[in-house]
Amino acid sequence: MKLLGFSLSEQAPLTEPYKLLQGLEMDDGSLIKMDVKGKIVLCETGGWVSRTAKGYEVRSAGGAAMIVIKRKQDGYTTLAEDHVLPATHLDYASGLKIKAYINSIQDPKATILFRGTVIGESSSVALAVPFFSSKGPSKASPRILKPDIIGPGVNILAAYPFPSDNDIAMKTKSIGIAALLKSFHPDWSPADIKSAIMTAADVVNHHGKPMFDETLSPVDVFAIGASHVNPSKANGPSLVYDIQPDDYIPYLCGLNYTDKQVEVITQSSVKCSKVESIAKTQLNYPSFSVVLRTESLTFTRTVTNIGDAKSTYTLERSVPPGVDITVIPEKLVFSEINQKATYTVEFIPQSKQFGEIYP
Repeated sequence: MKLLGFSLSEQAPLTEPYKLLQGLEMDDGSLIKMDVKGKIVLCETGGWVSRTAKGYEVRSAGGAAMIVIKRKQDGYTTLAEDHVLPATHLDYASGLKIKAYINSIQDPKATILFRGTVIGESSSVALAVPFFSSKGPSKASPRILKPDIIGPGVNILAAYPFPSDNDIAMKTKSIGIAALLKSFHPDWSPADIKSAIMTAADVVNHHGKPMFDETLSPVDVFAIGASHVNPSKANGPSLVYDIQPDDYIPYLCGLNYTDKQVEVITQSSVKCSKVESIAKTQLNYPSFSVVLRTESLTFTRTVTNIGDAKSTYTLERSVPPGVDITVIPEKLVFSEINQKATYTVEFIPQSKQFGEIYP
Protein backbone atom coordinates (compact mmCIF):
# COMPACT_ATOMS: atom_id res chain seq x y z
CA MET A 1 0.00 0.00 0.00
CA LYS A 2 1.39 3.38 -1.07
CA LEU A 3 -0.09 6.61 0.29
CA LEU A 4 0.69 10.22 -0.60
CA GLY A 5 1.74 12.53 2.21
CA PHE A 6 3.26 16.00 2.54
CA SER A 7 6.35 17.12 4.41
CA LEU A 8 9.09 19.74 4.62
CA SER A 9 11.31 17.42 6.63
CA GLU A 10 14.98 17.69 5.69
CA GLN A 11 15.91 14.67 7.78
CA ALA A 12 17.71 11.70 6.27
CA PRO A 13 15.25 9.38 4.47
CA LEU A 14 14.39 6.00 5.90
CA THR A 15 16.31 3.24 4.15
CA GLU A 16 14.23 0.29 5.34
CA PRO A 17 10.81 -0.55 6.84
CA TYR A 18 10.37 0.15 10.54
CA LYS A 19 7.83 -1.19 12.99
CA LEU A 20 4.70 0.96 12.99
CA LEU A 21 3.11 1.98 16.30
CA GLN A 22 -0.21 3.75 16.84
CA GLY A 23 0.24 6.75 19.17
CA LEU A 24 -2.81 8.84 18.11
CA GLU A 25 -3.38 12.23 19.84
CA MET A 26 -0.25 11.90 21.96
CA ASP A 27 -0.52 14.57 24.65
CA ASP A 28 2.63 15.61 26.53
CA GLY A 29 4.37 12.61 28.06
CA SER A 30 1.96 10.02 26.68
CA LEU A 31 4.79 8.11 24.98
CA ILE A 32 6.79 7.59 28.16
CA LYS A 33 5.08 4.28 28.91
CA MET A 34 5.27 3.09 25.30
CA ASP A 35 8.22 1.39 23.62
CA VAL A 36 8.68 3.60 20.56
CA LYS A 37 12.45 3.34 20.19
CA GLY A 38 13.38 2.74 16.57
CA LYS A 39 9.74 2.74 15.45
CA ILE A 40 7.50 4.90 13.26
CA VAL A 41 4.77 6.43 15.39
CA LEU A 42 1.32 7.13 13.94
CA CYS A 43 -0.04 10.36 15.43
CA GLU A 44 -3.39 12.07 15.02
CA THR A 45 -3.84 15.84 14.90
CA GLY A 46 -5.58 17.46 17.85
CA GLY A 47 -5.11 17.34 21.57
CA TRP A 48 -3.01 19.92 23.40
CA VAL A 49 0.15 19.30 21.37
CA SER A 50 0.87 20.86 17.97
CA ARG A 51 1.85 18.70 15.01
CA THR A 52 5.50 19.75 15.14
CA ALA A 53 5.58 19.36 18.94
CA LYS A 54 4.42 15.78 18.50
CA GLY A 55 7.58 15.25 16.48
CA TYR A 56 9.68 16.41 19.42
CA GLU A 57 7.78 13.98 21.65
CA VAL A 58 8.47 11.08 19.29
CA ARG A 59 12.15 11.95 18.94
CA SER A 60 12.56 12.38 22.72
CA ALA A 61 11.08 8.93 23.25
CA GLY A 62 13.51 7.41 20.73
CA GLY A 63 11.14 7.12 17.79
CA ALA A 64 12.61 6.82 14.30
CA ALA A 65 9.92 8.71 12.39
CA MET A 66 6.35 9.97 12.56
CA ILE A 67 3.22 9.81 10.42
CA VAL A 68 0.64 12.51 11.16
CA ILE A 69 -2.96 11.81 10.12
CA LYS A 70 -6.01 14.07 10.11
CA ARG A 71 -9.13 13.81 12.23
CA LYS A 72 -12.49 13.36 10.52
CA GLN A 73 -13.40 17.04 10.88
CA ASP A 74 -10.14 18.08 9.19
CA GLY A 75 -10.80 15.93 6.15
CA TYR A 76 -8.41 16.17 3.21
CA THR A 77 -6.45 19.24 4.29
CA THR A 78 -2.78 18.23 4.49
CA LEU A 79 0.05 20.56 5.47
CA ALA A 80 3.73 20.43 4.58
CA GLU A 81 5.70 21.21 7.75
CA ASP A 82 9.29 21.05 8.94
CA HIS A 83 9.84 18.40 11.62
CA VAL A 84 12.80 17.38 13.77
CA LEU A 85 12.65 13.81 12.48
CA PRO A 86 11.50 12.10 9.27
CA ALA A 87 7.76 12.79 9.12
CA THR A 88 4.85 13.09 6.71
CA HIS A 89 1.28 14.42 6.91
CA LEU A 90 -1.65 12.41 5.48
CA ASP A 91 -5.37 13.08 5.12
CA TYR A 92 -8.20 11.46 7.08
CA ALA A 93 -9.01 8.78 4.49
CA SER A 94 -5.37 7.68 4.33
CA GLY A 95 -5.31 7.58 8.11
CA LEU A 96 -8.21 5.14 8.14
CA LYS A 97 -6.30 2.85 5.78
CA ILE A 98 -3.22 2.93 8.00
CA LYS A 99 -5.25 2.18 11.13
CA ALA A 100 -6.94 -0.73 9.37
CA TYR A 101 -3.53 -2.05 8.31
CA ILE A 102 -2.17 -1.82 11.88
CA ASN A 103 -5.18 -3.71 13.22
CA SER A 104 -5.01 -6.41 10.55
CA ILE A 105 -1.45 -7.64 11.02
CA GLN A 106 0.64 -8.75 13.97
CA ASP A 107 3.82 -6.90 13.05
CA PRO A 108 2.90 -3.80 10.97
CA LYS A 109 5.78 -2.00 9.28
CA ALA A 110 6.15 1.13 7.19
CA THR A 111 8.68 3.48 5.68
CA ILE A 112 8.70 7.06 4.43
CA LEU A 113 10.12 7.85 1.01
CA PHE A 114 10.87 11.51 0.28
CA ARG A 115 10.40 12.47 -3.37
CA GLY A 116 11.55 16.08 -3.14
CA THR A 117 9.45 19.00 -4.34
CA VAL A 118 6.52 17.84 -6.47
CA ILE A 119 4.22 20.36 -8.16
CA GLY A 120 0.57 19.63 -8.95
CA GLU A 121 0.40 16.22 -7.28
CA SER A 122 -3.01 16.96 -5.74
CA SER A 123 -4.44 18.95 -8.67
CA SER A 124 -7.50 16.69 -8.78
CA VAL A 125 -8.65 18.26 -5.51
CA ALA A 126 -7.29 21.75 -6.20
CA LEU A 127 -9.48 24.59 -4.93
CA ALA A 128 -10.62 22.58 -1.93
CA VAL A 129 -11.25 24.96 0.97
CA PRO A 130 -9.22 23.86 4.04
CA PHE A 131 -10.79 23.33 7.44
CA PHE A 132 -9.07 26.38 8.95
CA SER A 133 -10.31 28.87 6.35
CA SER A 134 -12.47 31.63 7.85
CA LYS A 135 -16.13 31.15 7.00
CA GLY A 136 -19.32 33.22 7.12
CA PRO A 137 -21.94 34.33 7.62
CA SER A 138 -21.14 37.66 9.23
CA LYS A 139 -22.88 38.01 12.59
CA ALA A 140 -22.47 41.79 12.55
CA SER A 141 -23.91 42.26 9.07
CA PRO A 142 -25.56 39.12 7.66
CA ARG A 143 -26.88 41.04 4.62
CA ILE A 144 -23.34 41.22 3.22
CA LEU A 145 -21.81 37.96 2.08
CA LYS A 146 -18.65 36.92 3.89
CA PRO A 147 -15.92 35.98 3.27
CA ASP A 148 -15.27 38.40 0.41
CA ILE A 149 -12.97 36.09 -1.51
CA ILE A 150 -10.73 33.05 -1.16
CA GLY A 151 -7.23 32.46 -2.52
CA PRO A 152 -4.29 30.04 -2.36
CA GLY A 153 -3.20 29.46 1.22
CA VAL A 154 -2.02 25.86 1.70
CA ASN A 155 1.50 24.58 1.02
CA ILE A 156 2.57 27.74 -0.81
CA LEU A 157 6.11 27.86 -2.18
CA ALA A 158 6.96 31.46 -1.27
CA ALA A 159 9.96 33.53 -2.31
CA TYR A 160 11.65 33.84 1.05
CA PRO A 161 14.36 31.29 1.68
CA PHE A 162 12.25 28.72 -0.21
CA PRO A 163 9.89 27.28 2.39
CA SER A 164 6.32 26.20 2.12
CA ASP A 165 3.79 27.62 4.53
CA ASN A 166 0.07 27.81 5.15
CA ASP A 167 -0.86 31.11 6.79
CA ILE A 168 -2.14 34.54 5.77
CA ALA A 169 1.41 35.86 5.28
CA MET A 170 2.03 33.25 2.60
CA LYS A 171 -1.29 34.00 0.97
CA THR A 172 -0.40 37.69 0.81
CA LYS A 173 2.88 36.93 -0.92
CA SER A 174 1.25 34.67 -3.46
CA ILE A 175 -1.70 36.84 -4.49
CA GLY A 176 -0.56 40.47 -4.26
CA ILE A 177 -3.39 41.23 -6.65
CA ALA A 178 -4.31 44.61 -5.21
CA ALA A 179 -0.80 45.96 -5.86
CA LEU A 180 -0.80 44.39 -9.32
CA LEU A 181 -4.12 46.00 -10.25
CA LYS A 182 -3.09 49.36 -8.82
CA SER A 183 0.04 49.32 -10.99
CA PHE A 184 -2.10 48.79 -14.10
CA HIS A 185 -4.86 51.18 -13.00
CA PRO A 186 -3.42 53.99 -10.83
CA ASP A 187 -6.77 55.81 -10.79
CA TRP A 188 -8.69 52.91 -9.25
CA SER A 189 -9.91 53.37 -5.68
CA PRO A 190 -9.51 50.61 -3.08
CA ALA A 191 -13.22 49.83 -3.54
CA ASP A 192 -12.74 49.58 -7.32
CA ILE A 193 -9.93 47.08 -6.78
CA LYS A 194 -11.99 45.02 -4.33
CA SER A 195 -14.95 45.05 -6.72
CA ALA A 196 -12.79 43.93 -9.65
CA ILE A 197 -11.33 41.06 -7.63
CA MET A 198 -14.70 39.87 -6.34
CA THR A 199 -16.73 40.16 -9.54
CA ALA A 200 -14.04 38.43 -11.61
CA ALA A 201 -13.60 35.44 -9.28
CA ASP A 202 -13.67 31.84 -10.53
CA VAL A 203 -16.77 30.02 -9.32
CA VAL A 204 -15.57 26.55 -10.44
CA ASN A 205 -12.28 24.67 -10.11
CA HIS A 206 -9.67 24.01 -12.81
CA HIS A 207 -11.77 21.17 -14.17
CA GLY A 208 -14.91 23.29 -14.51
CA LYS A 209 -16.55 21.54 -11.57
CA PRO A 210 -17.82 22.85 -8.20
CA MET A 211 -15.22 23.55 -5.55
CA PHE A 212 -14.88 21.26 -2.54
CA ASP A 213 -14.62 21.71 1.19
CA GLU A 214 -12.17 19.84 3.41
CA THR A 215 -14.28 16.67 3.15
CA LEU A 216 -14.38 16.86 -0.68
CA SER A 217 -18.09 17.69 -0.54
CA PRO A 218 -19.40 20.60 -2.66
CA VAL A 219 -18.55 23.78 -0.80
CA ASP A 220 -21.23 26.24 0.28
CA VAL A 221 -21.21 29.97 -0.38
CA PHE A 222 -20.31 30.89 3.21
CA ALA A 223 -16.95 29.18 2.73
CA ILE A 224 -15.96 30.87 -0.54
CA GLY A 225 -17.83 34.19 -0.69
CA ALA A 226 -17.45 35.63 -4.19
CA SER A 227 -15.23 32.58 -4.86
CA HIS A 228 -11.59 32.07 -5.90
CA VAL A 229 -9.40 34.96 -7.04
CA ASN A 230 -8.44 35.26 -10.72
CA PRO A 231 -5.85 38.03 -11.22
CA SER A 232 -6.06 38.05 -15.03
CA LYS A 233 -9.84 38.47 -15.11
CA ALA A 234 -9.72 41.07 -12.34
CA ASN A 235 -7.54 43.27 -14.54
CA GLY A 236 -10.33 43.91 -17.04
CA PRO A 237 -13.76 44.40 -15.47
CA SER A 238 -16.40 46.47 -17.25
CA LEU A 239 -18.37 47.54 -14.19
CA VAL A 240 -17.26 48.23 -10.62
CA TYR A 241 -19.08 48.90 -7.35
CA ASP A 242 -17.36 51.97 -5.94
CA ILE A 243 -17.58 52.95 -2.26
CA GLN A 244 -15.99 56.09 -0.89
CA PRO A 245 -14.60 55.88 2.66
CA ASP A 246 -17.29 58.22 4.01
CA ASP A 247 -19.98 55.93 2.57
CA TYR A 248 -19.20 53.45 5.33
CA ILE A 249 -20.16 55.86 8.11
CA PRO A 250 -23.97 55.73 7.56
CA TYR A 251 -23.63 51.95 7.27
CA LEU A 252 -21.63 51.60 10.50
CA CYS A 253 -24.04 53.86 12.35
CA GLY A 254 -26.88 51.71 11.02
CA LEU A 255 -25.27 48.71 12.76
CA ASN A 256 -25.94 50.50 16.07
CA TYR A 257 -22.26 50.94 16.85
CA THR A 258 -21.41 53.67 19.34
CA ASP A 259 -19.61 56.79 18.17
CA LYS A 260 -16.38 55.54 19.74
CA GLN A 261 -16.66 52.18 18.00
CA VAL A 262 -17.19 53.86 14.64
CA GLU A 263 -14.28 56.24 15.27
CA VAL A 264 -11.95 53.28 15.85
CA ILE A 265 -12.66 52.29 12.25
CA THR A 266 -12.83 55.72 10.60
CA GLN A 267 -10.02 57.32 12.63
CA SER A 268 -12.05 60.54 12.60
CA SER A 269 -14.73 62.17 14.75
CA VAL A 270 -18.23 60.77 14.14
CA LYS A 271 -21.62 61.63 15.62
CA CYS A 272 -24.08 58.95 14.57
CA SER A 273 -26.95 61.07 15.93
CA LYS A 274 -26.23 63.54 13.12
CA VAL A 275 -25.73 60.89 10.44
CA GLU A 276 -28.57 59.55 8.31
CA SER A 277 -27.87 55.83 8.68
CA ILE A 278 -28.58 53.33 5.93
CA ALA A 279 -29.90 49.79 6.06
CA LYS A 280 -27.49 46.89 5.76
CA THR A 281 -28.91 46.16 2.31
CA GLN A 282 -27.96 49.57 0.92
CA LEU A 283 -24.16 49.63 1.23
CA ASN A 284 -22.80 49.61 -2.32
CA TYR A 285 -20.93 46.34 -1.80
CA PRO A 286 -20.09 43.97 -4.70
CA SER A 287 -21.99 41.11 -3.06
CA PHE A 288 -24.95 40.56 -0.80
CA SER A 289 -26.43 37.83 1.32
CA VAL A 290 -30.16 37.19 1.51
CA VAL A 291 -31.83 35.58 4.51
CA LEU A 292 -35.51 35.17 3.67
CA ARG A 293 -38.30 34.59 6.15
CA THR A 294 -41.75 35.92 5.22
CA GLU A 295 -41.00 39.46 4.10
CA SER A 296 -39.24 40.44 0.88
CA LEU A 297 -35.84 42.14 0.82
CA THR A 298 -34.69 44.86 -1.56
CA PHE A 299 -31.04 45.66 -2.29
CA THR A 300 -29.85 48.79 -4.12
CA ARG A 301 -26.56 48.90 -5.99
CA THR A 302 -24.79 51.48 -8.17
CA VAL A 303 -22.24 50.43 -10.79
CA THR A 304 -19.66 52.55 -12.58
CA ASN A 305 -18.81 51.88 -16.21
CA ILE A 306 -15.05 51.50 -16.73
CA GLY A 307 -15.35 49.35 -19.85
CA ASP A 308 -16.42 50.43 -23.32
CA ALA A 309 -18.00 53.89 -23.39
CA LYS A 310 -21.07 52.70 -25.28
CA SER A 311 -22.19 49.46 -23.68
CA THR A 312 -25.35 47.65 -22.64
CA TYR A 313 -25.84 45.02 -19.94
CA THR A 314 -28.93 42.84 -19.90
CA LEU A 315 -30.21 40.74 -17.01
CA GLU A 316 -29.77 36.96 -17.08
CA ARG A 317 -31.81 35.12 -14.47
CA SER A 318 -30.71 32.17 -12.36
CA VAL A 319 -33.27 31.88 -9.59
CA PRO A 320 -33.10 29.27 -6.78
CA PRO A 321 -36.28 27.43 -5.82
CA GLY A 322 -38.62 29.03 -3.32
CA VAL A 323 -37.87 32.63 -4.24
CA ASP A 324 -38.79 35.13 -6.94
CA ILE A 325 -36.50 37.98 -8.01
CA THR A 326 -37.44 41.34 -9.46
CA VAL A 327 -34.65 43.49 -10.95
CA ILE A 328 -35.31 47.11 -11.95
CA PRO A 329 -34.21 48.02 -14.55
CA GLU A 330 -33.43 44.79 -16.39
CA LYS A 331 -31.10 46.61 -18.78
CA LEU A 332 -28.29 49.08 -18.05
CA VAL A 333 -27.24 51.34 -20.93
CA PHE A 334 -24.06 53.41 -20.81
CA SER A 335 -22.86 56.09 -23.22
CA GLU A 336 -19.59 57.17 -21.60
CA ILE A 337 -16.75 56.09 -19.33
CA ASN A 338 -17.28 56.54 -15.56
CA GLN A 339 -21.03 56.86 -16.06
CA LYS A 340 -23.02 55.46 -13.14
CA ALA A 341 -26.25 53.47 -13.14
CA THR A 342 -28.37 52.23 -10.24
CA TYR A 343 -30.47 49.09 -10.03
CA THR A 344 -32.55 47.38 -7.34
CA VAL A 345 -33.03 43.68 -6.67
CA GLU A 346 -36.07 42.50 -4.72
CA PHE A 347 -36.07 38.97 -3.30
CA ILE A 348 -39.58 37.65 -2.68
CA PRO A 349 -40.04 34.36 -0.76
CA GLN A 350 -42.50 31.99 -2.46
CA SER A 351 -42.18 28.98 -0.15
CA LYS A 352 -40.19 27.87 2.87
CA GLN A 353 -36.89 26.15 2.03
CA PHE A 354 -35.77 25.39 5.57
CA GLY A 355 -32.01 25.19 5.96
CA GLU A 356 -31.24 25.55 2.25
CA ILE A 357 -28.27 27.66 1.10
CA TYR A 358 -27.95 28.81 -2.50
CA PRO A 359 -25.10 30.72 -4.17
